[in-house]
Amino acid sequence: MNAQRVGNGMPITQALAAFERPMNEMFDDEGRARPECARVANYLLAMEAGRLAELGEQAHRMFLRMGVTFNVYGNESGAERIFPFDPVPRIIASDVWSNLEAGLIQRVRALNAFLADVYGPGEILKDDVVPRDLIVGSPQFRHAVVGIRPPHDSFVTVAGIDLVRAADGCFKVLEDNVRTPSGVSYVIENRVIMTRIMPELMRALKVRSVEHYPADLLASLRELAPGGGSDPTVAILTPGPFNSAFFEHVFLSQQMGVELVEGQDLVCVDHKLFMKTVHGLKRIHVLYRRIDDDFMDPVAFRPDSLLGAPGLTAVLRAGNAVAANAIGAGIADDKAIFAYTPEMIKYYLGEEPIIPIVETHLLRDPEVREMVLKDLDRYVVKPTGASGGYGVVIGPRADEAELEETRRRIERDPGGFIAQPVVQLSVHPTLAGADGATLAPRHVDLRPFVLMGAKPRVLPGGLTRVALREGSLIVNSSQGGGSKDTWVLEN
Repeated sequence: MNAQRVGNGMPITQALAAFERPMNEMFDDEGRARPECARVANYLLAMEAGRLAELGEQAHRMFLRMGVTFNVYGNESGAERIFPFDPVPRIIASDVWSNLEAGLIQRVRALNAFLADVYGPGEILKDDVVPRDLIVGSPQFRHAVVGIRPPHDSFVTVAGIDLVRAADGCFKVLEDNVRTPSGVSYVIENRVIMTRIMPELMRALKVRSVEHYPADLLASLRELAPGGGSDPTVAILTPGPFNSAFFEHVFLSQQMGVELVEGQDLVCVDHKLFMKTVHGLKRIHVLYRRIDDDFMDPVAFRPDSLLGAPGLTAVLRAGNAVAANAIGAGIADDKAIFAYTPEMIKYYLGEEPIIPIVETHLLRDPEVREMVLKDLDRYVVKPTGASGGYGVVIGPRADEAELEETRRRIERDPGGFIAQPVVQLSVHPTLAGADGATLAPRHVDLRPFVLMGAKPRVLPGGLTRVALREGSLIVNSSQGGGSKDTWVLEN
């Protein structure tokens, strides 16, 4: 192979030396571009020195102008941050995506069936497929909503399923996000930027569109309206501007043309939900909520909450409004329940899982706990109820003090943790280095978004998150991660 050069003048053979293991999604073990990536690789490698850095700077300026930001809880300055973006796109071949799409729909169908069951007849518990105490003892189980059944059994209307790609190239489910999954606004804004900086390449490759997501989301929400009304009112419930995903709440409100409301804007009257307007009360039929269960209704949950609407649970039970996602849906993304999802698919659908899950160990089992604690430095330990990468301990990267503290936490509350083997997340060429012009391997994951109304809809691709720090496996934006545009090819 000829010594091609990347943006900083480094020979390509040298630049790719570190891309052997784990799986590199753009280049194979011989340093050759994978077939679906060949055109993008040639485009990048043909650039003059410094042009890659210019692309990164151009994208950053666009994000600044567009105001694409997020907040980090606990940030003392309280300042919004620009979501880091890498302009080297991730490519997914059409056949690979077709299989993933089928597996994602299968998975969310099973999760919805599970929620309809555990908040209804509880057959899966009677048949001992999932332990009853694991359900009723979960902090995500909501007794106050037992018996409430949304239209189409759509307890999960919006799902963000986190996938990782192992060294063998196989995608696996790392975790489910069905409470208030976020990140889709970045998918759309990433695409806006890429269509401006690489328009010819995108057209040539026939990259599938993502711009229709807001319309698909609105259609899915409207399909949930009680009574099947022809012109239901949809609103988005936000905690307010200090929430980490507030940019997304505003973005989706604008894109869908629906009202963005806070708890103080809502009132429940005669078991119906209304929002206050300058013209009086206006009824809401579907509430796309972006706040946690505990804050939804101070009558049923936290009495000190000012973020929700008093009496909302009674409105939902009366069937006069629908909340998406349903209150109590979080039991389906509890990390301990996650271990049973392959059995759920077989139980409810009579099918083998299309997408396997990452091996997951429940530390509440004494024998399993003993096995994990003996080799704690080989596992990733996660709190069962946390999200956003908080509380995660990666054994091989932890020092002795951190491992000992993790050991004590597990022994104090074994049911509060799960352990997974360290997955060699795939890597992708990413702009790195002080000059911003060096292609370096960085670990990535993928969060596709699945919509469930009267029918399933899947956003092509989803949010590729990238761990910008060298060697890091944590891709969450709150932990220093960034994102890439994800290109699903038409054929």
